[in-house]
Amino acid sequence: MTAVDLLALLPLLMVAVTAVVVLGAVAAGRNHAVAFGLTLAGLAAGFGSIFFVPMRQVTALLVIDRYALFFFGLILAASFAVALLAYGYLEKREGNKEEFYILLLVATLGAMVLAASSHFASLFLGLEVLSVALYALIAYFGDRPLPLEAGVKYLVLAASSSAFLVFGIALVYADLGTMDFRQMAHLLAIRADLNLGLLLPGTAMIVTGIGFKLALVPFHMWTPDVYQGAPAPVTAFVATVSKGGMFALLLRYFTQTGMGQFAPLLLVVSIIAIASMFTGNLLALFENNVKRILAYSSIAHMGYLLVALEVGGALGANAVVFYLMAYFVMTLGAFAVVTLLSGQQRDADQLEDYRGLFWQRPGIALAFTAMLFSLAGIPLTAGFLGKFYIVAAGAAVGSWALILILVITSTIGLFYYLRIVTAMYQRPAEGALALEPLPRRAPAAILVLAVLLVVLVWLGVYPTALVNVIQSATRSLI
Repeated sequence: MTAVDLLALLPLLMVAVTAVVVLGAVAAGRNHAVAFGLTLAGLAAGFGSIFFVPMRQVTALLVIDRYALFFFGLILAASFAVALLAYGYLEKREGNKEEFYILLLVATLGAMVLAASSHFASLFLGLEVLSVALYALIAYFGDRPLPLEAGVKYLVLAASSSAFLVFGIALVYADLGTMDFRQMAHLLAIRADLNLGLLLPGTAMIVTGIGFKLALVPFHMWTPDVYQGAPAPVTAFVATVSKGGMFALLLRYFTQTGMGQFAPLLLVVSIIAIASMFTGNLLALFENNVKRILAYSSIAHMGYLLVALEVGGALGANAVVFYLMAYFVMTLGAFAVVTLLSGQQRDADQLEDYRGLFWQRPGIALAFTAMLFSLAGIPLTAGFLGKFYIVAAGAAVGSWALILILVITSTIGLFYYLRIVTAMYQRPAEGALALEPLPRRAPAAILVLAVLLVVLVWLGVYPTALVNVIQSATRSLI
């Protein structure tokens, strides 16, 4: 490990050091504002450092390239937004608040390691760092039944999926004798004595472990319960940073190992994509809980991403990264609204909580409408262009069946998004209770929502600048 290697790892080191500093500050004396300020400073410093680090392979485990740096920036920006949302949310509640930021930083570090992983060992380490922090974040308010139940469910199922992942890695290693992604691609290309009896089940187990993290069908059963039970800012983190880091790893794995050319695996990916698109959109139709609706929606969106992943090549990689960026923006925006409206006793997760919202808080209702329309893929939003790029990538390689299913399921999804929109614009019944006043620290969350709204429209109207950055980032994968 050289000084240049350490410099290349600066964004990761910034986040890790910030977690230790916040831990020391909490040990010296509890102060919510200090822990919050240190967290924001560390995340901002980590974000700023990505513009100055050299790009290089750091040992066999991590590769710091344009692709990793792009996702470092996306993950750090999303974590910064979650911290801002969490501050006002935590202020409403009793109990210790400072440990939340330590866990948030550790989980962010795990997601960043995933984005830079080029080896199965770093994949597993990053995944476990992320998962262990999420166990506690999801159950952070353990004095309430729903967060505790959600945390235990996630713990049990995540541990099971990790076992599948490790066993799958062991089988692949037993056949190929390496855990390095690029070395695996080389061996798959030149070896004629591959033991498919090890490689195929090993790859299937790896897909199972990754599929759980991404909440893909049939590994999705935890998603609605965890989304409903976790605190609203944590749900935003799970839906964006956790899944984003994992999908960044999946795209690198598919591209650099050559698994993207493996016909049996592509068939499995197509089946999972179709099942996720249909299951997510159909089950959301029967829900009246907004967080559960967004949970099923996220399952469908992961299915859309798999369509682009199955396409492969530069077109597929560009479509995946652009859609992930759009998904981050619209999902964080949706959960920013949920966080803003949540009260001291419970989150604003029932459909009835949004009935008549436009007539009491028109700005928040309009922002939420824009986020929901983007999730549905309405034109002039980031979500529409994200789906357009996926369709264009699929059309270029003739994946017409997947494109047709994407269009059909997106149309189904429009119905449950419109249910929420319709509720917001209904006039409140005579004598209905007014909404609780926004907390005095709500401006931070409102600022997050406003910035996300601007980015949402900007990406939907003028995405050229971002597309150029994404094309530059994905070149390092091909």
